[in-house]
Amino acid sequence: MASTVFDSTLFRDMFGTAEMRAVFSDEALVGRYLEAEAALARAQARAGVVPKDAAAAIDAASRSIKLDFDKLRHETEIVGYPILPLVHQLSEAAGEAGRYVHWGATTQDIMDTANVLQIRAALDIVARDLRELRAILANLARRHRDTPMAGRTHLQQALPVTFGYKVAIWLSSIDRHIERVDQARPRILLGEFSGAAGTLASVGDGGLEMQRLFCEELGLNQPPITWHVARDGIAEAVTLLGLITGTLGKIATDVMLMCATEFGELSEPFVHGRGASSTMPQKRNPISSELMLAAAKAVRQHVATMLDGMIHDFERATGPWHLEWVSLPESFLLTASSLANAKFMLAGLVVHEDRMRANLGLTHGLIVAEAVMMAAAPKLGRQHAHDVVYDACRKAIEGGGDLADILSGVPEIVAALGGADAIRRHCDPANYLGLSGQMVDRVLGG
Repeated sequence: MASTVFDSTLFRDMFGTAEMRAVFSDEALVGRYLEAEAALARAQARAGVVPKDAAAAIDAASRSIKLDFDKLRHETEIVGYPILPLVHQLSEAAGEAGRYVHWGATTQDIMDTANVLQIRAALDIVARDLRELRAILANLARRHRDTPMAGRTHLQQALPVTFGYKVAIWLSSIDRHIERVDQARPRILLGEFSGAAGTLASVGDGGLEMQRLFCEELGLNQPPITWHVARDGIAEAVTLLGLITGTLGKIATDVMLMCATEFGELSEPFVHGRGASSTMPQKRNPISSELMLAAAKAVRQHVATMLDGMIHDFERATGPWHLEWVSLPESFLLTASSLANAKFMLAGLVVHEDRMRANLGLTHGLIVAEAVMMAAAPKLGRQHAHDVVYDACRKAIEGGGDLADILSGVPEIVAALGGADAIRRHCDPANYLGLSGQMVDRVLGG
């Protein structure tokens, strides 16, 4: 019976995806254990340690075995780990060749390698989704390269920007995450075959060659030394997910705020009934953004757990390793969910350009006070121009009215800018977008 959001019939597709669940299912995990055991037998046959026909039998058994999962579960609870119970079943299925199953290996060798194989498959999904999200954001940034809107600092209107500029900032982070995933793979995707204390004493001479062949069979990198208690690679994988979901959480926060009634600048895609309230028919809640933000907060906690779990004692840990069993699959499921929601939401995002322009006018020109100050500075000096414009802003704030009208009554400003028309031109937010467009082009590679 389902007991968490990850396996709940109601919530599982809100906190994960079917594709990512398939990577981390019990069946998939045990399949990876079997894959590692078969690869070890094949590698040892290539090294001349295990008879070739025995390795072939073990490999065949690993693919055809009908596992007794109830027995496996029961014995795992007794032993504390699933590998010894699995080896019993695989050895029996392999017949006479079963004597060579798990030759020279230790439980953690198989479990670590299986987890790395899962991570590789999961990173493939994450990398694909990041690239698809990049394309969506690039189209959005390109389309709204010159769409003016209020830039905000400390939740106050600051200076005009463009919506494309905002999207391009999101996009720049995604680009770095794509790069990070590619760069992290060699560090994370390491095989593990080192024996009980990591010294390969159980196989002796030729052990490192056997290890190399084992990693080669699985398409993994050979580590320079045992990493049973050096967990930085696994921790890096989850930390990377924390960075990715952190960016998605930032995007979600911006979108949610801009969807607020008082802003009204964005709407999530319309799907009948999505984001509806049980009592308020008018509601259209930003559900995708909410789930993205929740994922970011949850993965952040797993990052902390994984960093704590790096602290292992001596050559085999007493407890910290088990933390990975919790945090690794959940972090990938949450990340997959967040990426899926981001792709859906941003691909269909509704941009209300008229509301963006209307919000630019809320301060009656105050948002471009800097533009007037900098235009007048060459003749008045920067500080004096600041003081004159500051006084005009104070009058606009206290007494109401349009900044351009107030400035038109200040002779110094009229003289410095060359007339009332010039003042109005400088007070138009669309004329003070800085290098927003050029920055968008740089991110897009144009």
